[in-house]
Amino acid sequence: IDQSSISSDLAISARFLQRKLKGEGTSYSVLLDECRHKLALKLIVHNNLPLAEVTDILGFSDQSNFSRAFKRWTGITPHSFAQANIRDSNIAT
Repeated sequence: IDQSSISSDLAISARFLQRKLKGEGTSYSVLLDECRHKLALKLIVHNNLPLAEVTDILGFSDQSNFSRAFKRWTGITPHSFAQANIRDSNIAT
């Protein structure tokens, strides 16, 4: 998902989208990063998807890029996060 396709879907120019986002104190890359973060957590916790599939769904070029981003977001690797959620769900049942 790139900025030009989003602006096209909104029927506005990419530059206008940039200016509007800047006016709101954010940017396309910040919003994309936040969406990817939230969706990654949901996909790993609720869908129990393999990390390679999560990487593809979120649009990362490879799993190492996804892992670096996930660690930046959460402080732990996606694998560690998934394992912790598996343990927590087993304890709850």
